[in-house]
Amino acid sequence: MIDARRHLVSLILFCSMVGAISDIARADEAVKVFAAGSLRDAFTAIAAEAGGKIEFTFGPAGLLRERIERGEAADLFASANMEHPQALAAAGEAGPVIRFTRNALCAITLPGTSFTTDNVLARMLDPKVKLAIFTPGADPSGDYALRVFGRADAVQAGTGATLRAKAKPLIGGREAPKVPAGQNPILYYLKSGDTDLFLGYCTIAKGASGMQFETVALPASITVVADYGLAVIHNRGAKLATFILSDKGQAILARFGFGPR
Repeated sequence: MIDARRHLVSLILFCSMVGAISDIARADEAVKVFAAGSLRDAFTAIAAEAGGKIEFTFGPAGLLRERIERGEAADLFASANMEHPQALAAAGEAGPVIRFTRNALCAITLPGTSFTTDNVLARMLDPKVKLAIFTPGADPSGDYALRVFGRADAVQAGTGATLRAKAKPLIGGREAPKVPAGQNPILYYLKSGDTDLFLGYCTIAKGASGMQFETVALPASITVVADYGLAVIHNRGAKLATFILSDKGQAILARFGFGPR
């Protein structure tokens, strides 16, 4: 709690400093938010409560960071990890990074496939079971999946290499296969038979109304927690950042399955 308050004070001080040296934002100017795709539903709900004009760009956090580094305008960056906003902060392109929520990785599959927490690791290792992940490097979900594989290796030597070799990065990268317009990519690949199982955020099924996913918790021995980091880039993003960190903002995130910061 003390660390969280210290970070919040740092954010407020940074926002005050930026506000003092920046042009005053016009009241009708939209707040430009670059945010991890896993936040789409929760942040849309947050925007409805926070008020004001907000313009979202959702996508893999690693690719969003690169766009900011190339000079695209953003006022607030919300990443599914801490490393991408920390890279911007270290380069002087963003303010202090604050963990604003948490997530976890789950096994995501179609109903009736008999995956359970107890058998999911063994079934991922089954040569007949197709395994897919998000693209490491470009999408933090893929990086977290690699951590899951590392933890699996600690449980049973050699399993990490097996999982890394068979896991197909189908979503979130520059070279990811194209999905037909209007199709949910995870559901599309599961139904097409390209994969039997995705490793992805546990919140995916929570926010995807009617998507017919089955979400299976990973065993504690291999589970990985995802820390989400927030950084203000321009003073226009400060008010929204404060709302996200507020009790009301945190309650909205919890409604969509995210954990406390």
